[in-house]
Amino acid sequence: MSKKRILSRLNPLFFLGIAHRGYWNERLTENGPSAFKNAIDHNLAFEYDIHLSKDGQLVVCHDENLIRTTGKEGVIERLTLKEIKEGYRLLDGEEVPTFQELLDLNEEKEPMVIELKVFEGNYRPLAKAAMKVLRREIKDRRNVWVISFDPRALLFVHGFVRGLLVCKEHAWTLKLRHLFESLDLEDCLVKDPRVVRYWKAHPINVWTIEKPEQIAAVSPYVDTMTFQRLPYEDIKRALKK
Repeated sequence: MSKKRILSRLNPLFFLGIAHRGYWNERLTENGPSAFKNAIDHNLAFEYDIHLSKDGQLVVCHDENLIRTTGKEGVIERLTLKEIKEGYRLLDGEEVPTFQELLDLNEEKEPMVIELKVFEGNYRPLAKAAMKVLRREIKDRRNVWVISFDPRALLFVHGFVRGLLVCKEHAWTLKLRHLFESLDLEDCLVKDPRVVRYWKAHPINVWTIEKPEQIAAVSPYVDTMTFQRLPYEDIKRALKK
């Protein structure tokens, strides 16, 4: 499949920057309802992470342990959704959202990058649960870009553009790049010769851009970037050049 064809399967708004874990700040907790509402209000594509709870429910959070965003220890995969909802609150006072709740909040107003967070080898049930919801809820598949560090999870994703997440510590996974439609890279990898060659035929996103100097350094080598703690106007300006 050509790069032009792959790009046609994605909402153009993805290529004006992607808000990392929602458009959060000191007041709004990352991966929380208000952070996502803030991204929606600013007409921003946004990224978030989903885990599979003990009772098979999809929960939105970056870490498997809830302590960093709630102040209370608890591994999502070892808790039921009821236990999470009744026993935990985000630092800004809001509930830890479910995947379904976030889809209901967004109503496909803005495109979403969804990261599958595999825990102790649960890539198959996690991906299958996510696909069941996506097939039921998403009307325009250009509005979803599915990513994961675990290539096994992506093998169960069908009908949506998939992005293999690659970090410096596990750069060996670049060997698997041609199995997927896109790459989602740590910023230090964008000049890797394998990546540069891949970019000619596939879209590339880079993460996580937090400083103005990073924008200038990566923008000549990628199609879009995931950012946080930066004005979204700066990202859009760089990507429009």
